[in-house]
Formats: sequence, structure tokens, C-alpha cells
Amino acid sequence: MGDNNARVKKVRGEHCLNIFVSYELKQQLKALADKYDRTTSDIVRAVLRIGIPMMEGLSQAEEIMVKEYVELFRKLRQVKSLKEI
Repeated sequence: MGDNNARVKKVRGEHCLNIFVSYELKQQLKALADKYDRTTSDIVRAVLRIGIPMMEGLSQAEEIMVKEYVELFRKLRQVKSLKEI
């Protein structure tokens, strides 16, 4: 696939992630797993794969929103100072 130096060195257990979730969230994940005949781990992996791009998109949207808000605020201050002259 490409340069061997670019490959990630896989270490046994390094890909594992232990997290604590609420009882309610665990029950939701188990219910989804049962509904779609999957393991809870499959559902968690799917939710993470789908959720990560969504969160990245939300973060980018938030950055744009803050930037636009600051620009709008500056313009409003300029207009207000021009009216006072």
C-alpha cells in the first residue's frame, strides 16, 4: 500500500479502549444490538465510526460560527462608533 514506514505499529492490546457509560446508555446499546442481531461491541464500533465525523463537523461548524459572530460584533461596533461621530 505505500511506504512501510507510514504503517502503524500494532501492539497487542494497544487497540483496546475501556470506557464507563451510564446504565441507561448501556441498555440502549444492548437493545440496538439485539434489534439488529449484532454484538454490543459491533454497535459501539458503528456508533463511534458514525459519531466521529459528526463531531468533527460540529466542531468545524462551531469554529465558523464563532468566527462569524466575532466579525459581526466588530462590524456592529464600527457602525455604532460611526453613528456617535
